[in-house]
Amino acid sequence: MTTIDWDSAADSFDEEPDHGLLDPVVRHAWAQRLESWLPRERSEILDLGCGTGSLALLVAGQGHRVTGVDRSSRMVEQARAKLAGTGTEVLVGDADRPPVGKQRFDVILARHVVWLLPDPAAALRHWFGLLRPGGRLVLIEGVWNGVGLSARQLTALLAPFTERIHHERLSGDRALWGKDVDDERYALVARAEPRRRHTEVVDVHLILRRGSDVLLARRTGTGYADGLLHAPSGHVEDGEDVREGMIREAAEEIGIALEPEELRVALVMQHRGPGGSPRTGWFFEAEYDPARPPYNREPDKCSELEWFPLDALPDDMVAYCRAGLDGYRAGERFLIHWHEDGDTVAYEPQGPRRAVPLPTGGVRTGQVHHIELWVPDLAAAEAAWGWLLGELGHVPYQRWVHGRSWRRGDSYVVIEQSPDLVPGPHERCRPGLNHLAFHLTDRAALDALVARAPDHGWRLLFADRHPHAGGDEHVAAYLEDAAGYEVELVAG
Repeated sequence: MTTIDWDSAADSFDEEPDHGLLDPVVRHAWAQRLESWLPRERSEILDLGCGTGSLALLVAGQGHRVTGVDRSSRMVEQARAKLAGTGTEVLVGDADRPPVGKQRFDVILARHVVWLLPDPAAALRHWFGLLRPGGRLVLIEGVWNGVGLSARQLTALLAPFTERIHHERLSGDRALWGKDVDDERYALVARAEPRRRHTEVVDVHLILRRGSDVLLARRTGTGYADGLLHAPSGHVEDGEDVREGMIREAAEEIGIALEPEELRVALVMQHRGPGGSPRTGWFFEAEYDPARPPYNREPDKCSELEWFPLDALPDDMVAYCRAGLDGYRAGERFLIHWHEDGDTVAYEPQGPRRAVPLPTGGVRTGQVHHIELWVPDLAAAEAAWGWLLGELGHVPYQRWVHGRSWRRGDSYVVIEQSPDLVPGPHERCRPGLNHLAFHLTDRAALDALVARAPDHGWRLLFADRHPHAGGDEHVAAYLEDAAGYEVELVAG
């Protein structure tokens, strides 16, 4: 608590632009803010630490009935003179226990008061008891020259009493202070409503893969993050599970009728936007089907659909969606992405990273970590392997001068043209690696991949026995790249 002789300060108090509100520009700025914070209908307002009554005069002028309280008798004397004829009552008393008896109010207004109180938590508890149901506290505070209460601190003090707290940054509004300020100044509007059991909106996001590319939609006309790119998404409606919600949103937004078995859970993220409430997002992965191309079904909400490489995503994205795709590419399964109130909704390349990956359970001992292939020509290998691994659902992972890697789940494949590479061709029939084998969903997917493989540097081995080169009951394709590396693609 700071001890100030407010009686001695009374005569010069109004000289500060935001105290006396003598400048019409400053007065108008505060009037506009108050109008947005206070109820539209005539209400009972308690102005605590009212000083010389400048804010109370604005509030009374907006049609409200005001009671002012200040501990300084000199301040009260000036406030009564200033408010004469407005019907405002001004009382001498402490803000933390105002002398209002059993009277109840629609709004309690306090500017630069809470930071001075000896026990702010006790005062807030008492103030909530003075509010009518649905009433509100309007608290204007800040940190000046290292003293005061930050918005984070005051929000924490309010949290036990209410879950509806609106934060409004005031530092950037020069008109309020009659000068530029670079410290923290803000308003919190807290509703006097009982705490409810915590609930969260559940949203769903589609990672539609076309090889190493992903589909993004540019938002427009929604009122949230317009102009930014985001995955096709929406929220789960009553009665739906998350998979049903994703199928519905995909049909509504991009015209694709997905079957449940086409969706794979890629990532779960709890996220919070600046000043918003927490949400839980499920990111689902699905493969692009040329027979069912996506198209923009909601042009009033989306200005364009476009494919982007997962390892070269654009910067003009919604921040938490970008974090989700980056986490997906890195093989994460669970993330928290929690914005600070001062953050932007848009991704900032040089801004703070808010994503926190959460470790998964289970024993990882013995699982394949990665497979590394040394190749004689990195550019050729990147073209061939990048295409094939992208088609198989791997995502670009690492990139360095001599190598590249692609991840699927907890494991990844590396190709590297190492400076330590010994000259000579790869020969799979010699001791060492013979081939890598990968799953494919079915025979149709196998045939489609084999048909496109020659255009990407792969040739079919054992063509005379395809697709049963591995045995009559085994449906697979065997491909070889230009360097002699073999892969086996197994259907089913």
